[in-house]
Amino acid sequence: MLKGMTAVVTGGSRGIGRAIVERLCRDGADVVFNYATSEEAAADVVRVVQADGGKVRAVCLDLKKPDAPERLMETAEKHLGGLDILVNNAAMVFSPAPLAQTEVEVFDSVMGVNTRAVFLTMRYAARRMRDGGRIVNISTMNTVRPVPGIGPYAASKGAIEQLTAVVARELGPRGITVNNVSPGATDTEMLRGTNPPEALQAVAGMTPLGRLGEASDVAAVVAFLTGPEGRWITGQNLRATGGLA
Repeated sequence: MLKGMTAVVTGGSRGIGRAIVERLCRDGADVVFNYATSEEAAADVVRVVQADGGKVRAVCLDLKKPDAPERLMETAEKHLGGLDILVNNAAMVFSPAPLAQTEVEVFDSVMGVNTRAVFLTMRYAARRMRDGGRIVNISTMNTVRPVPGIGPYAASKGAIEQLTAVVARELGPRGITVNNVSPGATDTEMLRGTNPPEALQAVAGMTPLGRLGEASDVAAVVAFLTGPEGRWITGQNLRATGGLA
């Protein structure tokens, strides 16, 4: 379905990002992804994909560094020979805290990774992506379901959603689609590391489909948007939440 296509995925070594990398490769794309710290996890993604016959390359770049997003895009384009798909998945999380107790440095760091890096990768794609390309930004259901203590995180993702809506209109004449995917409670290391088991059980019980999401559930939505059948969808925010409103 994506044979001959090239893709960049940010934050592709774990969780949802890893599932997206593996799915795009399985669908035939040649993928470059970045990771910030875990060389072992990144190497495992490469091993699994290559064992399945896929084409993938991992690049160690921390998107907290101001020049890293554009360095990633330049490196990827050089390796891939062009750019058809961009998936902005990387995100920085932090220990939840009320706004009154949140340091400005935390706000700046979260906005730097979650919003500024997305702005820069999208700007690069707007200049260099081939016509008919696909951009997918991973947001969160928390932009419409507020939770105390995550103000900077929700704000960073809300900004991405607005960028998506604008850029979809700017790039539409070139046949490039730009969309958000907003996961709900998805069973990843990050979710389990920031929530007690009883909270996860409660969320699963509130979800109409009766369980937590899997990373592969979100990757399937991304695969749809980046594939040929997603060609008529742009400027949208698809909520991959299992029905959790």
